[in-house]
Amino acid sequence: MPRDGHGGIHDREGPTGGERAEKERVTAGRDAYPPIAEHGLIGDLRTVALVDTRGTVDWYCSPRFDAPSVFGSLLDAERGGSFRLGADVPERRTKQFYFPDTNVLITRFYAADGVGEIQDFMPIPADPREADRHRLIRRVVCVRGELPFTALVAPRFGYGAESHTVRTYEDRAVFTAPSMSLTLEATVPLERDGVDVRSRFTLREGETAVFALDRSDVSLPRRHCPIAEAEEQFTATVAYWRRWLARSRYRGRWREMVHRSALTLKLLTYAPTGGIVAAPTTSLPEMVGGGRNWDYRYVWIRDAAFCVYALLRLGFTEEAEAFMGFLSEYVPLCEDGPAGPLQIMYRIDGGRDIPESELPHLSGYQDSAPVRVGNAAAGQLQLDIYGALIDSIYLYDKWADPISSDRWDELCVLVDWVCANWDRPDEGVWETRGGRQHFVYSRLMCWVAIERAMRMAARRGLPADIPRWRRSRDAIYRQIMCRGWNAEVAAFVQHLDGDVLDASVLMMPLAKYVSPTDPKWLSTLDALGRVLVSDSLVYRYDAQASPDGLTGPEGTFSICSFWYVEALTRAGRVDEARLAFEKMLTYANHVGLYAEEIGHTGEQLGNFPQAFTHLALISAAVNLDQALG
Repeated sequence: MPRDGHGGIHDREGPTGGERAEKERVTAGRDAYPPIAEHGLIGDLRTVALVDTRGTVDWYCSPRFDAPSVFGSLLDAERGGSFRLGADVPERRTKQFYFPDTNVLITRFYAADGVGEIQDFMPIPADPREADRHRLIRRVVCVRGELPFTALVAPRFGYGAESHTVRTYEDRAVFTAPSMSLTLEATVPLERDGVDVRSRFTLREGETAVFALDRSDVSLPRRHCPIAEAEEQFTATVAYWRRWLARSRYRGRWREMVHRSALTLKLLTYAPTGGIVAAPTTSLPEMVGGGRNWDYRYVWIRDAAFCVYALLRLGFTEEAEAFMGFLSEYVPLCEDGPAGPLQIMYRIDGGRDIPESELPHLSGYQDSAPVRVGNAAAGQLQLDIYGALIDSIYLYDKWADPISSDRWDELCVLVDWVCANWDRPDEGVWETRGGRQHFVYSRLMCWVAIERAMRMAARRGLPADIPRWRRSRDAIYRQIMCRGWNAEVAAFVQHLDGDVLDASVLMMPLAKYVSPTDPKWLSTLDALGRVLVSDSLVYRYDAQASPDGLTGPEGTFSICSFWYVEALTRAGRVDEARLAFEKMLTYANHVGLYAEEIGHTGEQLGNFPQAFTHLALISAAVNLDQALG
């Protein structure tokens, strides 16, 4: 709103009737969307579902992470489809939590006449054929008193673009669309409501009702879901997650948050190939109403490699081995494409084709259009991915199993390519769309790629062109020190010969490029703290000072905030680091999950939950805990 020269707001007439109606329409529409943070996550290592604190499944893709949504009301409350389930009382309170040490989600309802809960989970079957069901079980229990419940199952196939039919039977309903079929089994009566299904039932203390949603267009016999079977699958699912988590070596101060982050990273793995998605959602906005809405349901080499590092730190080697299998099977390291041997991201089945398109029939989260599927950044050149990947291979070779001779030969080809191409401009770690630049972070991670390969060669006596590698490594080091350092700013900057700060340089001491107490680094840390840090929250960069080819603002970037904690820790500023870390923990949602960014008033923004954030939390917690002794 314009202001006069004295700082006062100009007089303006009140809103017209039309303006009031439009404002009411927008407000009502946005009220249909729960905050991004008001969700818990369940999954079966092939896909996931988001369940909000009202008991609604408003995001679920089947049969895998990057498939079209079946329940997608998170991106369009009217057209997206959902699975609503909850206590049917006018006044109620809800709370949500995870069954301890598992990915089983509990949503509780508190009312005057009783207390009830929904236990949501997806079984992890030992038989791969059973996994094709992608069974989603919702078990309703009356804990105290007596409560009425209502369920409305309203799938919308193909991101809401496919029509479907429904047939109801005594104990089940079958939804059929051109692309797939789903069967809903229930222990309470179902009634048809157009192409949806409703159920109204009342439970007394100790009574249970079960809903089980299965994919049914697969060659598997129908599976019923009586109460006893649901109990068995609940017990088996709890046991699976507790067995997995028991392998963690972390015993530090922030055990609950670290283990929740580990459980979340595990949920983001695609068991058939070993790929790890960056996030299980698409198009959740970086600012409500803005257009920075991207599809993250793919395997970013960088993100997955950092996940491997975080899980290895905790003692989880199987996930690292599975990702190495993904690389061996789907990512030939010696094939040189238009952007180098590596594509920055792959589909979870290893495919390279990820075309980006928009879905104009969906309004987007709180009208934050466009809704995108696919990601055009797949064709970008991002040189930093080579450092992230080779560092993860180095750590796997050191902490898990030595890599094979064939893998070493491929890695040598990769390093040779980096030696020949490190001095090129690229789109950078933040995937800017404003043209290629000589990003300092990209140079840093090329240095990491070569340096880690040299370490592996020396430690295991492996053959390598060490003289060439050393020349390239040292040239990168000197270039960063000369042109990546700005004496006037007294800091390492975003790109060579520039003057804009960028939080990605927080990786410098973490990657062991520079001593964490080097005067140049300490000066950089102070500069970042003054310009990009707001009460422990860290912005990636100033988009006005360094245009990125995109419109609209964004929030603070949570991975950068945890990098900042780790940089403070390594610099010996442990008290500051601990305070910043504890502050960051207050921005987690009610079940310990983080989106990609945090907005101006503390709201979570962007795709949810974000692997980047959780892996950085793990690393920061482990290092800070060690520093505190």
